[in-house]
Amino acid sequence: MSDLPNHYALLLIALAPFITALLAPWVNRFANGVSGWILATVPAAIFLVLATYIGPIADGGTVSFTMSWVESQYFHFPINLSFFVDGLSLIFALLISGIGTFIVTYSGGYLNGHRHQGRFLSFILMFMGSMLGLVLADNIITLFVFWELTSITSFLLIGFNHNKEASRRAAIQALVVTGGGGLLLLFGLLMIFAVSGHSELSTLMMDQNVLRDHPAYLLVLLLVLGGAFTKSAQVPFHFWLPNAMEAPTPVSAYLHSATMVKAGVYLIARMSPVLNDTIYWNTILPIFGGITLLTGAIMALRQTDMKQMLAYTTLGSLGMLVMLLGLSEKVAILAALLFLVAHAFYKGALFMVVGAIDHESGTRDLTEVSGLRAKLPFTFIAAVLAAISMAGFPISLGYFAKEEIYLLFGPENVWSMALVLVALIGNGLMMAVGLAIAIKPFFGKMLETPKSPHEAPLSMYWGPIILGVLGLAAGFYITDVGQIFFAPAATAVYAKLVETHLKLHFDALLIALSVATWVVGGLAFYKLESIRSFLRRVATVWRWGPDQGFDQFMFGLIRLADRVTRLLHHGRLELYLILVFVCLAGALFTPLIMQDALPKLPAFPNLHFYEWSIIAIAAIGLIAVIAAKTRLVAIVSLGIQGFSVAVIFLLFGAPDLGFTQLMVETLSVVILALVMTRLHLDQRDARVLEEAVRDGAIAIVCGFGFVAVLLAVLSVELDTSLSDLFVATSVPIAHGRNIVNVILVDYRALDTLGEITVVMTAGIAILALIGIRLGGPKRGIGAPKKAPKSGAPKRTTPRSKGARA
Repeated sequence: MSDLPNHYALLLIALAPFITALLAPWVNRFANGVSGWILATVPAAIFLVLATYIGPIADGGTVSFTMSWVESQYFHFPINLSFFVDGLSLIFALLISGIGTFIVTYSGGYLNGHRHQGRFLSFILMFMGSMLGLVLADNIITLFVFWELTSITSFLLIGFNHNKEASRRAAIQALVVTGGGGLLLLFGLLMIFAVSGHSELSTLMMDQNVLRDHPAYLLVLLLVLGGAFTKSAQVPFHFWLPNAMEAPTPVSAYLHSATMVKAGVYLIARMSPVLNDTIYWNTILPIFGGITLLTGAIMALRQTDMKQMLAYTTLGSLGMLVMLLGLSEKVAILAALLFLVAHAFYKGALFMVVGAIDHESGTRDLTEVSGLRAKLPFTFIAAVLAAISMAGFPISLGYFAKEEIYLLFGPENVWSMALVLVALIGNGLMMAVGLAIAIKPFFGKMLETPKSPHEAPLSMYWGPIILGVLGLAAGFYITDVGQIFFAPAATAVYAKLVETHLKLHFDALLIALSVATWVVGGLAFYKLESIRSFLRRVATVWRWGPDQGFDQFMFGLIRLADRVTRLLHHGRLELYLILVFVCLAGALFTPLIMQDALPKLPAFPNLHFYEWSIIAIAAIGLIAVIAAKTRLVAIVSLGIQGFSVAVIFLLFGAPDLGFTQLMVETLSVVILALVMTRLHLDQRDARVLEEAVRDGAIAIVCGFGFVAVLLAVLSVELDTSLSDLFVATSVPIAHGRNIVNVILVDYRALDTLGEITVVMTAGIAILALIGIRLGGPKRGIGAPKKAPKSGAPKRTTPRSKGARA
């Protein structure tokens, strides 16, 4: 076993795609036509670096990198920018970077000449970096950051054709569903830390029973599965995935078959050692996975759009993976990993094949194309190679994945037998889709298509051909591949050493189940038209579904927001202020009452005559405010209160606060008086008695609330640690001896900046308001008066009421 700690290459692997994304538009501008090939060197280099880890990982080692992000001394939750590579993350990272290399070159050919090609390449590279960061992340917050980045970048990619309403809807739908799941995942990750005390996944996996034995296990499980199910499109959150096919085909080939939708599967596999092998895990995952498998496989047969057909089979494949991981058995985990890699190979290839057909013929409708074998020979070869693995024909990687699944079939476990039968039906129906896409567009009489078909450029068919070849080559060398790749990955998921038994062997039961799969697939392919017609008739009867439910939810959400806005944002300043002060009173008294912390009245101190004089002046000012005939008099009387407070500060040895209070009070009175006179608001308050009593009562409650809080604070022993820190560090750190100034401009500089910004904004608003009341920009403050043009008629139209000064 060999460990490579603090391996800085991992940081570069995670950041390189983002750096390349910044350069992509410029590369595309100056190297248009070959930009895809140039930019693809980055994921290719990442793949080669990751390939150097294959040996250490196969020997049972790990590769890691950790860099402090947010210091734990400032934040209770330690956040590190940490990455970790074991067998599981290595397989995902190799798939992401390897298939990403083909996708980037494919995008260069598919979007060649598009005016936003550089932007698209930038988006696809950002997504690649997000996925690499996700599968390599060790710290749970690092994982969540990259998790959300995948949602954001996929939103940009799905909505790339933003002029189309369907693309915008699909992008928003994907963002809402996966973003909502992301919030659930965040709560789940925080609970994992709260329960276990581990913020790093690598250390969490060593304490395997810490979550299973905790009373909050079920809640943690549901939160984590909520994030995984939405990202990996499990029923009932599956509807966003087929709609995401509005994205350009490179997006479908990369995000929605090989990478993003498998992020949820990765999360389930990663958390398996600490969450699996319970009744909840072994029930929830197989049931939802099995339903998703059958739903996707059946719905795929209803489509004629080849991208939609592949999208629904992707849905079924994701259900297969979730169902297998939910069994918590060594064979099931190994089968899931085999199926995951096989699916990435053949589904990525088939999506690119469909994109090439669409790009060169102008349509991807299965009923509108045929006879393209001679026109697109290399694309046809790629389709056949991919379909062989998708059908599970010997001796492809898909064949061994299917055989491993069927090893679960045994009379001693009825549950496993039922799930194997579900897998058999799902495999057969998905096989029919693969055969349809590999055969129907290329054989038969050639039909007239919107474009005259011809072979796609090299950048568009070399990737699917290589993926198809890899799907077969991995089957030929299955023993070595299993020992090097799948055994370490299964060990990481199973949390115990797994030795693969992968080899070509003949078992009567497995052969019978495989033959049954091929029979189901062959019959479904032969009766494809009849099945499609039947499913469409059923769909016309049962119109409602999760997709329509999402629209209703969004419509209801918008209506609710409108109602709340009309209720709370009614435009009446008076009610706004009432609500603010009522909430303030609640915030003041609620904690004191709930914690039984209402202070006792202190003994009244012995005051000197001059102190009594100041209190008497403040009381006179209060009476003057209440008895004032006009608002202007009330404002001036209110200044008495401020001046009294300033004098109190002076009497008790705080001259700086006293002078500050004096200046603020003077400016406040002057400015308010100026505004009142310029706006002609110096008339008497027009409130009726009931309103005056209401407002007065609220004011009295708030006043007593502040008094109670201050008394409660003063009753606690003074903690001087913060002031001691200021005294000790004011000169050496901030180079200032006036501690108050240092606090304002150094320790709480952002707060001071915010206060200045608020005051400046309020001043601008007041100035604008005065200008409007004086007649708008033509008669505002400082606006020059324009003389009327000679010969121009004088204005006789009376000025409107709103412009009256």
